[in-house]
Amino acid sequence: MSNSINTLKKVAYKRIRWLSLLPVVFLVGLMPTIVQAHRGAPDEADACFTRVGFERVHFTAYTPTLSGDREYCSIIPEIGPTNLVFDYEGKSLRNVSVEFEITKEPEGQRVFYQQPKKVKNGTFDSMVDFSQYGAGNYLAHIAIVDKDKRLDTHIPFSVGLESVPGKGYMPQIVMIGSLLLLAYIVMKLANKDASNHSSEA
Repeated sequence: MSNSINTLKKVAYKRIRWLSLLPVVFLVGLMPTIVQAHRGAPDEADACFTRVGFERVHFTAYTPTLSGDREYCSIIPEIGPTNLVFDYEGKSLRNVSVEFEITKEPEGQRVFYQQPKKVKNGTFDSMVDFSQYGAGNYLAHIAIVDKDKRLDTHIPFSVGLESVPGKGYMPQIVMIGSLLLLAYIVMKLANKDASNHSSEA
């Protein structure tokens, strides 16, 4: 009797030991998603930001009819009506005239243009329907225009050429597959141990 109790304890201990690996497998499966969700530390290069003079401007694109309120910047995965938003990080740009332009590259075809104006609230936004221009590489031009002086900067982005990293289901598939494989191995080992101990008894 005590021999079979010891056998059951050993089997239970081995199952618990194998099951303790499940959180590790779970975290490894989530790791690609966590890494891709990272938007960058303050000192890290961020494709969504550019400098216009001494001021930083943040660029965000939304495709509300295609993806709701999901934010994009360097990669806009789908072609359609897109809301382009430029946010001034500081306040000095609010007092100067700024020009906005979107061109399709490499031809430099203008798809949107906003004449120089002061944006007192620090946020400029406009809708561009990229389905009229097609998939491709684009440049957002932001220029300070002051009398005869002009300071121009660019933010490159693509539309309809590639998917956003981290949007695929591969990390979830890998995680679920790993969990199923681990569960199978645990059950196989537990059954093997149980049959070995029952044959010994």
